[in-house]
Amino acid sequence: MPPLVIVALGALGIAALAKVIAAETRRVNETLDRQKAAEPADTSELHRLKRDPVTGDYRPSSS
Repeated sequence: MPPLVIVALGALGIAALAKVIAAETRRVNETLDRQKAAEPADTSELHRLKRDPVTGDYRPSSS
């Protein structure tokens, strides 16, 4: 196969891959935007972490 044909096929493949990746990125971003706009996060049940001075690990606080 002539090198020009191989390069042209490679360029077409890269262009097709870029188009698929761009479409998937838009789809994921639209989904994330819809989830963010749907309802605010309920932070009342989140546990705060406190650093244990002995081990250096973070553990849930008792408050």
